[in-house]
Amino acid sequence: MSDPRGNALDELAWRGLVALSTDEEALRAALAAGPVTFYCGFDPTAPSLHMGNLVQLLTMRRLQEFGHRPLVLVGGATGLIGDPRMSGERVLNSRDTVAGWVERIRGQVQRFVSFEGENAAQVVNNLDWTAPMSAIDFLRDVGKHFRVNRMLAKEAVSARLNSESGISFTEFSYQILQGMDFHELWKRHGCTLQTGGSDQWGNLTAGTDLVHRAEGVSVHALATPLVTKADGTKFGKTEGGAIWLDAEMTSPYAFYQFWLNAEDAKVGDYLKIFTFRTREEIEALDESTREKPQAREAQRALAEDVTTLVHGAEATRRVQEASQALFGRGDLAGLDAGTLRDAVAELPSASVPAGEHPVVDLFAATGLVQSKSAARRAIAEGGAYVNNTKVLGEDATVGGADLLHGRWILLRRGRRSLAAVEVG
Repeated sequence: MSDPRGNALDELAWRGLVALSTDEEALRAALAAGPVTFYCGFDPTAPSLHMGNLVQLLTMRRLQEFGHRPLVLVGGATGLIGDPRMSGERVLNSRDTVAGWVERIRGQVQRFVSFEGENAAQVVNNLDWTAPMSAIDFLRDVGKHFRVNRMLAKEAVSARLNSESGISFTEFSYQILQGMDFHELWKRHGCTLQTGGSDQWGNLTAGTDLVHRAEGVSVHALATPLVTKADGTKFGKTEGGAIWLDAEMTSPYAFYQFWLNAEDAKVGDYLKIFTFRTREEIEALDESTREKPQAREAQRALAEDVTTLVHGAEATRRVQEASQALFGRGDLAGLDAGTLRDAVAELPSASVPAGEHPVVDLFAATGLVQSKSAARRAIAEGGAYVNNTKVLGEDATVGGADLLHGRWILLRRGRRSLAAVEVG
C-alpha cells in the first residue's frame, strides 16, 4: 500500500468493525491526510480487562499499523464512578482498589500497541486532569456545555429513569466526565478521534459535542459493533462468566478452548475481528469450514492466534500440547502441573481420598457414566481409559502410582468424553 493511512477505514469496514461514525466521509478524509491522534478509554471496574475490551485494543492496533497515534486512556477517575448499566446502580469501589486496578490494566494494554516509532502509543489517566478540578470549576467550565434533555435521552440513562431503582446523580454525570476526557486530550495531544463500542455511542458523542461547543471544532467518533453469536446473543461469556485477559482469572487453557469452540457460522467473522490474518487467509479458512467443518481448521487458527496475542506463544504451545494429550494424542505425563491443573479445571470432576479406588467407582462418581454397571459395560466394550491407557478389566483399580503430578487422574470414555479425579 503506497499510502496505508488512506485505507484504514476500509480495512476496519472489511473486518466488520464499523457500526457508527459521526461523519464517515470527513473521518475518511482525516485518516487519509493523517496521521490522526486517537484514543479509547478503559475503565478499571475489575482487576482485568475482558474479551469485549479486546475488540477495542485490536482496533487501536490496526489504526496504529496504518500510521495513526493511539492514546490508551485508563480511567482512574471514571472508574471511581462507573458507566451506568441497564441492570442497576454499580457498587462504588474504594480509591485504593481502583488505583490498584489502574496499574493492572495499564500493564495489560501495553501488550497490544507499540510504544516505539513516530506514532508511538501513550498511556494516559483521566484522574490526572479530573482530580485537581474543583466542583465549581467542573460545573462552570464543563457542565455549562451539557444540555440535560440530551443527557436524559442516552439509552442507559433513559432505561434507568424508567426503572424502580432510578439513577443516581453520580452515574448520571458519567457522560460529562467522558466528554471532558475528549476535550482534555484534544487540548493536550491534538486528539481528534475517539473509538469505542456501539453501546458507548452516547458517551462518545458527549465528547464530540463538548469539543464542538467549547472550541468550535469538529472531531470524530467511531464505534465498533457488538460481537454476537449466531443466535444474536452477546459473544464473550461462558457459564462461568466473562472471558478475562488475565491468566489468573481465565486460564490460557480455558481461553484457548473458548475460541476453539467458536460456531462454524461465526468463526469467519471472529477471524476478521480478533486476528491479523489477511483477507486471502481468512477466505481460505472460510472455505475449509464449508467443505470440511469437522476439521475445525478455522477454529484452531482462531484459538492459536488470539491466545498467542493475549498470553504469548509459549503459553499457547503448552495449552495445545495439553489439548492433544487429554484426548490421547500426546504425553500426559509431560504436561507441567500448572497447565494440567488449568486443563482439568474445565472438566467434570470428582474428589476422592488417597488410596486405591475401583475404576468403575470413579467413572460413576465423575458422571462420565450413569452407573457402575454402565462403567463396566464401557470397560467391556474397550471404551474406558485411565490416563489415556485402556482399562482392560472390570475389577481394575487406581492408586498413588497412577496420579499425575501426585494429584490427578484423567478418565476418558470413548474418544471425546473426559473427566478428572482429584485425589487427596
